[in-house]
Amino acid sequence: MIEMFDVWKTYPNGVNALQAINIKINKGEFVYVVGPSGAGKSTFIKLMYREERPTKGQIFLNGFNVEKLKERQIPQIRRNIGVVFQDYRLLPNLTAYENVSFAMEVIEAPKKLIRKRVPEVLELVGLKEKMNAMPNQLSGGEQQRVALARALVNSPSVIIADEPTGNLDPDTSWEIMDLFEKINFRGTTIVMATHNKEIVNKLRKRVIAIENGSVVRDQQRGEYGYES
Repeated sequence: MIEMFDVWKTYPNGVNALQAINIKINKGEFVYVVGPSGAGKSTFIKLMYREERPTKGQIFLNGFNVEKLKERQIPQIRRNIGVVFQDYRLLPNLTAYENVSFAMEVIEAPKKLIRKRVPEVLELVGLKEKMNAMPNQLSGGEQQRVALARALVNSPSVIIADEPTGNLDPDTSWEIMDLFEKINFRGTTIVMATHNKEIVNKLRKRVIAIENGSVVRDQQRGEYGYES
């Protein structure tokens, strides 16, 4: 599903955010990416959906060399990736339904399919009754559910989540994690950067730990391993 071979990322200021990363993530895995603040987790995540590009090395997604993609090919690859952020990133002037449907409109999905698919994913995340609500009428947890629905609506093979529970209270965080587990059970690969020690230690999955830009631990059914 995702492979990195000797990947380095050096920013213009000379900071080595990542160095000599070699990772393989298989279809259907649920992977936590953990480590101290500034360790390189967000850079690691961003490289997967080409928000950032490596200084050196190769990244493959579903067999495609991400670095060698032509610009016109990038939207096609991104259809197979759903991204969920800590700050939701909903469009404030669109309803829940419109925020989710927008993700289908940008890939020019047929309107008939949009009308069928959007209510399905909003029901999956428990928000079918609030599809006409504006983001400012929704709680933080509900906004994150809309963001998750938006990530899911194009049936991606992988969901990449960067601190998806970072702005949520503990009870709501567990509700969101229940949804991620349900999505993973259906076969979608999940890669999640997180600081949430309790979630990682209770829902034991594969853990990739990054420190100072290097992978220092790659453990099946791992624990968080840091103070939080």
